[in-house]
Amino acid sequence: MPKTNPSHPAQVPFHTSSSPPGPHSLSALFWAFNALALQGFGGVVAIAQRELVDKKRWLTQAQFVEDWAVAQVLPGPNVVNLSLMIGDRYFGVRGGMVALAGMLSFPLVIVLILAALFSGVSDSVAVQGALRGMGAVAAGMIVATGLRLLVALKGNILGGIVCYGLAAATFVAIALLRLPLIWVLLGLGGLGALWAYRQLGRFEKDAP
Repeated sequence: MPKTNPSHPAQVPFHTSSSPPGPHSLSALFWAFNALALQGFGGVVAIAQRELVDKKRWLTQAQFVEDWAVAQVLPGPNVVNLSLMIGDRYFGVRGGMVALAGMLSFPLVIVLILAALFSGVSDSVAVQGALRGMGAVAAGMIVATGLRLLVALKGNILGGIVCYGLAAATFVAIALLRLPLIWVLLGLGGLGALWAYRQLGRFEKDAP
């Protein structure tokens, strides 16, 4: 088994005595993700961070950043991927299915009802203006959450400077240069993975 250095946060295993306890039952898992989904109007990452880290305390800030990063790069909706990961982590396949059901059951019914109602007023100038305003609010929520999560990068195996550099390069590539997401993911993501692998190797060599 690889050696770990407990003094470095990035090398502490996920399940330790100081790790958050996680959901105590499948029903708690179901209702938690149901509540998360019902609140996630556009800014799901902000709601997920508040529910899972601040309120439920099922994840630490650093663990949430790591899980959300994995959920981001996997195919499919980010928060759905996250629900499957967390459910499976604590209750296996049953937990993943229960968390997924919590994410999709009631919200699916509501979305279908709203879609039927919206089809009759979608051309209204007032409705279009309201949707633009909601989009601005959702963008603000995502930015605010991103700034809060920056603190978690201090203990990342990559190092703060490299993390901030990769974040800045990703912003430039996506927002300014309009590069395809797949190439940004493979390019910058690959560089980040290689650097993390190098750093982990160094810590294993330095470990007693």
